[in-house]
Amino acid sequence: MKKPVRFLVLVPDGAADYPDPRRGDLTPLQAARTPNMDALAEAGVCGRAVTIPGKLPAGSDVANFSLLGYDPCIYYTGRGPLEAASMGVRLGEGEVAFRCNLVTISMGRLEDYSAGHLSTGEARSLIASLQERLGSDGVAFHSGVGYRHLLVLRGEEFLETSCLAPHDVVGRPLEEILPTGRGAEFLRDLMERAGEVLENHPVNEERRRAGLRAANGIWPWGQGRPPRLPSLEERHGLSGAVITAVDLIKGLGIHAGMEVVEVPGATGYYDTDYRAKGVYAARSLEDKDLVFVHVEAPDEAGHEGDWEEKVRAL
Repeated sequence: MKKPVRFLVLVPDGAADYPDPRRGDLTPLQAARTPNMDALAEAGVCGRAVTIPGKLPAGSDVANFSLLGYDPCIYYTGRGPLEAASMGVRLGEGEVAFRCNLVTISMGRLEDYSAGHLSTGEARSLIASLQERLGSDGVAFHSGVGYRHLLVLRGEEFLETSCLAPHDVVGRPLEEILPTGRGAEFLRDLMERAGEVLENHPVNEERRRAGLRAANGIWPWGQGRPPRLPSLEERHGLSGAVITAVDLIKGLGIHAGMEVVEVPGATGYYDTDYRAKGVYAARSLEDKDLVFVHVEAPDEAGHEGDWEEKVRAL
């Protein structure tokens, strides 16, 4: 009996980059030692694809829609609702989900989009305090992983608020980068009140004593309502699984009707367990037609401007 064809999609998120004139005009991907990717390329077919079509924002959310075969021009509705799905947060009528970073603000500028990559345990305590102090019938904070969290607001005017991705505006004055448009006044006020809650929180006092950056601000962005996706089975006749540590990709998998495989040691950062992801991917291929394996480390290195770390991640 002929074995069914299986598909393995390996995504080194953020692998692409610009040549660095200080390093012989090499990109991190060109400089990295990649024998496994080289072997796959030699045994397969290479080509190009447009993963960020039209005027859509160049981000992991849009690109991974494309990689899974969903035209983001049709299906993309924002990052926030995908992460809400991963966290098990169901959006009610008129509710809008924002990605909510815990950030470091200093001297009137956005200093760090990740608050020094604080731990999930630290972040959980901060988000709980925000919900206790600022949560209401129309405002809800939900804890995620590391610096990545969720803010749900009631009011479809927030779909029209212009919010910048924090990793794109590090170092800039706040007055240049705060939300604008409909709903912005409420959002700015919420950000200010959140800063007051966080500034002297015990978690931040302890981080300062340890010489670490304080998570003294929130940064809502990437908002939207849930997308309406046909499942992978409906679209391609394939069963699927997704392996990732990132809520964004988990949520995309959930909306695509794929199984989300939890891998011990998968962190979404430089210290992720690559071997464990490979082992679980191989197991998943035993009963799934397509397995989508997402690695976040190169993308984090890119956001931090760390060329050497991106080379190591690749």
